[in-house]
Amino acid sequence: MSDEAVIYEVSEGVATLTLNRPERMNAWNASLDQAMSASLAAARDDDAVRAIIVTGAGRAFCAGADLGGGADTFAGREDSDAGSNFAQLWPYEVPKPVIAAINGPAVGIGMTYPMLCDVRIAAETAKLGFVFTRRGMMPELAAHTIVQRVAGFSNAAHLLMSGRIVTGAEAAELGIVSKAVPKETLLDTARAMASEYRYAAPVSVAVTKRLLWEGMHTGVSAMRDREDEVFSWIGNQADAREGVLSFLEKRDPDWKLSAARDLPEGFA
Repeated sequence: MSDEAVIYEVSEGVATLTLNRPERMNAWNASLDQAMSASLAAARDDDAVRAIIVTGAGRAFCAGADLGGGADTFAGREDSDAGSNFAQLWPYEVPKPVIAAINGPAVGIGMTYPMLCDVRIAAETAKLGFVFTRRGMMPELAAHTIVQRVAGFSNAAHLLMSGRIVTGAEAAELGIVSKAVPKETLLDTARAMASEYRYAAPVSVAVTKRLLWEGMHTGVSAMRDREDEVFSWIGNQADAREGVLSFLEKRDPDWKLSAARDLPEGFA
C-alpha cells in the first residue's frame, strides 16, 4: 500500500481517488484534506479524465475526523482556517462528475464529504452516520442544505439531530445514496456508472453539473433565465454541431471542448 494520503489512479477515462489511511480507518486529517484537494485538481485539469470516483482503502470509507487531538480535536478551528495556505477544492467545484463509492463505515466528515459529490453509492452493509451531535458538535459542509434536499426535511432532521447510524441499504431507501450494492461489486458498479460519461460532451456535463448545484439555492424563474443564457452560448459551440452530426452519421462523437479550459464566462 502506498504511503500517500490519497492514491490517485487513472484508467479508461476514470480517475479513482482512494483515501489511504487504512490503519486509522481513513480518519480525516490535514494531510488527507490537502491530498484530496490536490487530487481533485489533478483530475479537473486532465482532459483524459471524464469522471472521478472517491473511495476508501481497507475496510472503511472514512471514520470521520481523526480524534488524535483528544478533547481538543475540534478546538481552534478559526485559527487553523486563518492559517491555511493551500487551495481547498471540493467535489462540487470540479467540472466533472464525482461519484462517492462508500465501501465501509462512513461517519462525520466521512458522510458530509460524499454529500458534496454528485452521486453516491454504498455497500449494503456499510454503516453510515452524521454523528456530529453525538460528539458534542454539529454537521458541517452544507449538510443542513444538501441532506434535506436529497432525503426530505423530516428524514434529514432525524438523521442530523440524532446522529443515528444507518446501513447502506437504509441510506438508499432514504435517498442519502442513490444505490446500495454488495460490497464486492461496489467498485465495479461505480466504474460502470463513471464509464457512461464518455458518451457525453465534457463541457455539456460541466455546465449541467454547475447548474444543478446552483439549483440548490435558485428559484425556478431565475434558473430558467440562467439556462437560457447558457443554452444560447453552448448551442454555438463546436460540440453542439459535433453532437448532431455524429448522431446523424451514426458514429461516436469527437468532442473538441475542454471542461478545464473552455467553459463559458463566469463558470471557470
